[in-house]
Amino acid sequence: MPYDSLLLVAFGGPERRDDVMPFLENVTRGRNVPRGRLLEVAKHYDDLGGASPLNGQVRELLAALKPELERRGIALPVYWGNRNWHPMLNDVVKQMADDGMKHALAFVLAAYGSYSSCRQYLKNIADARAAAGEVAPVIDKARLFHNHPLFVAANADRLRDALESLSPEDRAAAHVAFTAHSIPSGMANTSDYEQQLWETSRLVCESLGVPNERWSLAYQSRSGRPQDPWLEPDICDRLAALAERGVRSVAVMPIGFLSDHVEVLFDLDVEAAAKARELGTTMIRAGTVGTHPAFVEMIGELIAERVEPATSERRSIGRFGPAADACPAECCPPPMRRQVGRP
Repeated sequence: MPYDSLLLVAFGGPERRDDVMPFLENVTRGRNVPRGRLLEVAKHYDDLGGASPLNGQVRELLAALKPELERRGIALPVYWGNRNWHPMLNDVVKQMADDGMKHALAFVLAAYGSYSSCRQYLKNIADARAAAGEVAPVIDKARLFHNHPLFVAANADRLRDALESLSPEDRAAAHVAFTAHSIPSGMANTSDYEQQLWETSRLVCESLGVPNERWSLAYQSRSGRPQDPWLEPDICDRLAALAERGVRSVAVMPIGFLSDHVEVLFDLDVEAAAKARELGTTMIRAGTVGTHPAFVEMIGELIAERVEPATSERRSIGRFGPAADACPAECCPPPMRRQVGRP
């Protein structure tokens, strides 16, 4: 067996009200995000109970993954480290070294490729290994999975449930608005992020028989300066445009997210829902994959294909093949940072 341990890598979230601002400052360090925007986002956390549900959701995923790994005969210790909050990745990699781990496979909770959702995690892992020193384990990363058939199936199941909750009249005319985290246009231009989101959305709609004219992709959770271009349209603008076209029922599907954390809960269940009410639109929000059995099975399969490559199939569907196990050196470069006072 080429690996002696597994490492689940997540974004991380604060679990106490007092930790929210330190967490947000950690997330946005070096990104020129205005202080006012941090205070605005901190209020979102406060309005939703003063903490993030993300760490709890990761614990639920780990609990669901345990029997899946046992079913596959993969008896490796599983560690969990976050990019932005405790348990911090640096501390966890140090613990892995102290435990004598030599070669780990990391599964990162991000389906799509961009600097922030892929290469930055590789940098986080490299920095954590450097901090642990010469005894740090070698850590490989499992491939991206936006077009894995089980990921598509889990999302399609969530969307089907949402559509079936609508009345027959609303369901017959419903438009599906997929959403993902907006990123700076410069970052999008150096990655396949948009292309992958469109492909996953297309595959989900194809599996449910949703025609092309009845679905679209929008964005949410923008955090940059107003003068900097980010991916658009915002989901609220999309709802307004659909209302102008006479669309009166919309199923919003957060295809770019894996769990119902604060950005999903506030941007969609609060802001987008309020916009829909203002427009007189019936809006239903589909759930994220979370601990859906197909998603959990997919994680097990992606781990198995690296742990036991001789007996595993690298599956994908759609127009593109499976993502590479190791990203090319030129893939998803870091975005250029503007210097204050410079044009």
